[in-house]
Amino acid sequence: DDSLHYLIMANQMLVQRALLYKLKDTGLTIGQPKILDYLSRHNGSNQKEIAKACFLEAGSLTTILNKMEEKGLIRRQILNGNRRSFHIFMTESGKKNQKLVEEAFKKIEKTALNGISEEEQKLFMDIFCRIYRNLADMK
Repeated sequence: DDSLHYLIMANQMLVQRALLYKLKDTGLTIGQPKILDYLSRHNGSNQKEIAKACFLEAGSLTTILNKMEEKGLIRRQILNGNRRSFHIFMTESGKKNQKLVEEAFKKIEKTALNGISEEEQKLFMDIFCRIYRNLADMK
C-alpha cells in the first residue's frame, strides 16, 4: 500500500522495531526510549509535559515511568512543594541508556536516508513538518 497513512504507520513500526532490536541488551521496552530522548532535552519536566510531548495517555505514562524508576533510569521529585506534580529526572543510568538511544536513532536515520541527497532530505523534512503541523492543528 502506498497511501500516506499506511506509509507513516509502517515506517513508525519499522523504526520502533529497529530501535528495540538495537537496544535489546539494555532492557529498554516500548515507550522508554522516547521518554529518555525527551528528557535528554527537557530533564526535570513534569509528567503532564512528558505525556504531551511523547503522545502518551497519563495512565500509560505512569506505568512506563514506574518501570523506569524500578530499573533506576529516572527519579521523581517534588519541586516547589507541589505534591500533585512530580518532576522527572534521569539518573546516571538513565543518561547512559539515553546515549545508547541517541546512537541507535542516528544509525537508523542514516540507514533510512541512505541514497537520498541532502537536498532531497531537506525537502522531505520540510514537507513532513508541514504534514505534522496540519495534523496537529486538526480538530
